Amino acid sequence: MEGLEQIKARIEAAVPGANIEIVQNANPSQQCSLKIDNEHARDVAKFLRDDPVLRLDFCSNVTGVDWLDRTLKKTVKVKKTVDGEEKEVDETAEEKIPGFLEAVYHLYSMTYKHGSVIIRTRTADRAENACLPSLTPIWRSAEFQEREIFDLYGVRFDGHPDLRRILMWDEFEDYPMRKDYREPDDYEYEPTPHDDVLEKAKGHYASRPQEEKLRPS
Repeated sequence: MEGLEQIKARIEAAVPGANIEIVQNANPSQQCSLKIDNEHARDVAKFLRDDPVLRLDFCSNVTGVDWLDRTLKKTVKVKKTVDGEEKEVDETAEEKIPGFLEAVYHLYSMTYKHGSVIIRTRTADRAENACLPSLTPIWRSAEFQEREIFDLYGVRFDGHPDLRRILMWDEFEDYPMRKDYREPDDYEYEPTPHDDVLEKAKGHYASRPQEEKLRPS
């Protein structure tokens, strides 16, 4: 199978205006993926599926990823006057990177028995209505997995045929796989604070008399 550089070049030739970036995973596998801009994501996906050389006709897995706001520290060289002489010195600079959500697709070819090629799409931010294009119209196997990402991360997939919760109940609020998610004391509609549930609930009450009200009789 072709390398990612070759695949990237052929996508850009086949889908005018597509913005493709090779992203290297920071984990020990160092596995690279293709980040695809949202505007052209479906056209790129269709190319990967139908291209006679690649035939990436099977999406085996779709995963959500939550990236919080973060600050990266890096060393930069700056010119400064030291003892009357201009010198180049090292300084630590900070770069603030806003958070975002991703959907990561693992693609294989059942026709040619090769893969995987990993592609990812990225939201602009972590807002509640963060949106990405659905790739279910290209790979039907993505349907339930995009629903999981919607359910657990809050990503809304534009063009999905049946976007609704798949693991949590309809009345459930928030998205439990987000890194800043806070688990409630009790999942019941009328909490009955016993044992560890009581201990968690105590943290929300400042005074002893209020805590005593929670203690089961």
